[in-house]
Amino acid sequence: MPQAGIVRDYAPGWSFVQRILDITTIVAVQYAAAVLIYRQLWTDSYSLACAATIALFGLVAEVSSLYRARHGEHLGRELTQLMVVWLVVIAMLLMVAFASKTSARFSRVASTLWIVATPTILASTRVILRLILRRLRKRGYNLRRAAIVGCTPLAERLINVISNDPTLGLNVVGVYDDRVQPRQGRQPDLAAELLGNVEQLVADARAGKIDHVYLAIPLRAEARVTDILHRLADTTATVYFVPDFFVFDLLHARMTTVGDVPVISVFDSPFHGVDGWVKRAEDIALGIVALIVACLPMIAVAIAVKVNSSGPVLFRQRRYGLSGREIYIYKFRTMTVTEDGAKIRQATKGDRRITAVGAFLRRTSLDELPQLFNVIDGSMSLVGPRPHAVAHNEQYRSLVHNYMLRHKVKPGITGWAQVNGWRGETDTTEKMQKRVEHDLYYIQNWHLGLDVKILWMTVFGRRVRENAF
Repeated sequence: MPQAGIVRDYAPGWSFVQRILDITTIVAVQYAAAVLIYRQLWTDSYSLACAATIALFGLVAEVSSLYRARHGEHLGRELTQLMVVWLVVIAMLLMVAFASKTSARFSRVASTLWIVATPTILASTRVILRLILRRLRKRGYNLRRAAIVGCTPLAERLINVISNDPTLGLNVVGVYDDRVQPRQGRQPDLAAELLGNVEQLVADARAGKIDHVYLAIPLRAEARVTDILHRLADTTATVYFVPDFFVFDLLHARMTTVGDVPVISVFDSPFHGVDGWVKRAEDIALGIVALIVACLPMIAVAIAVKVNSSGPVLFRQRRYGLSGREIYIYKFRTMTVTEDGAKIRQATKGDRRITAVGAFLRRTSLDELPQLFNVIDGSMSLVGPRPHAVAHNEQYRSLVHNYMLRHKVKPGITGWAQVNGWRGETDTTEKMQKRVEHDLYYIQNWHLGLDVKILWMTVFGRRVRENAF
């Protein structure tokens, strides 16, 4: 049970409604599939199956935070998470049915229809509810009156977010700040009216003119924040502190707790909980398929490498993997050398060390195919920041800001930087900087659809083969 005073990211009312709709959907679709469509009698077995499904769905959904408040979050992320939760529940139910030898009690046709139709309807209800809520709030219903404290860039950003997202259900009544002389009208840099100082804020809150107060004040103004909170404690307004984390370079920041102490991660990985399962499932499923498809081409490449020049077929080199741990990656040898020391010279255009077959392999990225084994064993992903040689990591970590944050996720065979043309020789620090910027963009904005887009661009994109030599 959450401790008193812990910050929570749930909206109790909305969460309750969504839970009731999900339970209703699970039971209704099961009844429709078995009784109305397949014309079976509703037995105790179906009742037990529904009860087990509801219990498991509620448990998995709670663990994965499916019912958390999603103000401003893209609908696609919620729907992806919903599908993963449903697949986990179905897998657990099938395991129980197999172990208890009760699967014969259920129609395969009705069960398949239920398994397919239920998540579709669960997703549809979420889409419909969002559309209804958005329309109602655009018309002024279910809105909360919000006041912003502080004429700061952070306040400007918050006002813009609230103004551009009606689903938040907030209406900014104005800004309050002791440091600016009150005057009617809008501030040049704020899309809201300046209503007065903190004294006026407290008076308006006591009069019931304000529902929510957002303190958009810099972190360094601790004494000022404390004083304002002390004054607002004599009102019934809900008060939020908006931390000015934008002064930092955030990487997938999120709120969590250490025991009963709330903390906020500044540098973090996106692959926690369900998202981590999704990423690993994607790697295993697509990695196995890709390995099967690439089996014969890999044999042909291996023969070509061996015939073309003396030396090993495969080239093994140390790279940094997840959390900066050293891993060994595998590639088809494309050079006459196999460097893996403290100093490694990057391949350049027209490099004489590149073999005739190697030039073709590097241009088509076929030399990367053995890394599918790295994906299967879990040391790499299909999509992620490309791993650099350890020597290059040590060189650039002191030259490029945030360079090592690339290692908050597993390295990938292909990545956002590569499909946008940022691959090949990094003969200037600026080129490596652009590569790192793209890698961090991927980490900050990851979702399953982005991985699919990158894989598509890897095969069919125009820029992916730029600077490949």
